[in-house]
Amino acid sequence: MKRLFVVILVLFSVFQFYAQQDKLLKLQDCYAMAEENYPLSKKRDLITKSSEFTIDNIAKGYYPRFDVFGQATYQSDVTKLPISIPGIDVPILNKDQYRAYAEVNQLIYDGGALKQQKAIVEKQTKVSEQQLKVDLYAVKQRVTELYFGILVYDEQLFQNELLKNDIRIGIKTVEAQLVNGTAYRSSLDLLKAEYLQTDQTATGIRNYKKAYLDMLGLFINLELSPDTQLQTPDNIVNSMEIKRPELELFNYRNESLEIDKKTISIGNLPKFNFFVQGGYGNPALNVLKEGWESYYIGGVRLNWSLTGFYTSDKQKQIIEINKEQLEVDKEVFLFNTNQSIKQQNAEITKLEEYLVSDNEIIKLRNNVKKAALAQLENGVIDSSDYLREVNQENAATQNKIIHETDLLLAKYRQKLITGN
Repeated sequence: MKRLFVVILVLFSVFQFYAQQDKLLKLQDCYAMAEENYPLSKKRDLITKSSEFTIDNIAKGYYPRFDVFGQATYQSDVTKLPISIPGIDVPILNKDQYRAYAEVNQLIYDGGALKQQKAIVEKQTKVSEQQLKVDLYAVKQRVTELYFGILVYDEQLFQNELLKNDIRIGIKTVEAQLVNGTAYRSSLDLLKAEYLQTDQTATGIRNYKKAYLDMLGLFINLELSPDTQLQTPDNIVNSMEIKRPELELFNYRNESLEIDKKTISIGNLPKFNFFVQGGYGNPALNVLKEGWESYYIGGVRLNWSLTGFYTSDKQKQIIEINKEQLEVDKEVFLFNTNQSIKQQNAEITKLEEYLVSDNEIIKLRNNVKKAALAQLENGVIDSSDYLREVNQENAATQNKIIHETDLLLAKYRQKLITGN
């Protein structure tokens, strides 16, 4: 029974795998799978966990702090009473002294330092997450190029079959003429050689397509078979508004610098702690009493470092300079992006103009090919003349295929450039 269950489970996995192969693959699905499976995506969880642990540790700054201390000292001199009373022995402290004590500190007021540390970590997490999105955005561009490359190869294979069909028609025509003695054997050999060469071209295209499928499969973590079908993406009209993830990254970095500036001011505020100290020492609190004794003290402690006031203005100026540099980086990014958009717009316009004449060229070439076939059947031209016209029509059709796919690719490139 157990073995039957295992067999069923294996068969189910196999059927599921082949079902996935037959499923129509879409560009948006490839984007999602590539982003999920690309090794860099593993950083996402690491960033989140690191942020959670750091914030949790910061929150523990509000908890009481326990410290244990111990010391043994030897000093060159000790405190002595500057008087001498007859009949009374004035104790003299030992030069070796010992103390062990524990202290509990409870934060009362820190000027908002811990809250500010939490804000810094949260903003740094946003920066790291957005940087990851920027890095993964490049993966989309690579997936897009592979996806459209496969579509081009599919169209070329389809056109290759049409070309081979035209050559087969020519072969049948010349074979009939050869039987009737109206054609030469060399004419038939020429057509057969062209057919084999066209079949070799198809083999090369299939190998290129397989290589692209393998590379795409690595990105989306799927084993793609040569029969995998890719859906041609819809035609799109892009907005020229730039919405790239880099812009959000610039904003987060700017906000992070603002937090750093506020942190400088908070660092110059006083801090108050409540503390209790208990210990055992020789001497204890009464330094004139020799011997080991326990003791305790408690109170409020002020900690206010004033040295920060010397440097805070310059530190804030440095942050302002960093913000200006960040703004320059943003302007450079927008400038380069707008340049890329203009180049892509020019490419789209060129391809649209090409396609206007492509259909007319194909129509005319098709008419010439039909006429050439009729002339071949009537013995007016030979097979080389017929092949020339067949290849001319095929070249025109190939150009249209490339122009159509390149136009769609150019629009999706533009979509990635703008971030829409």
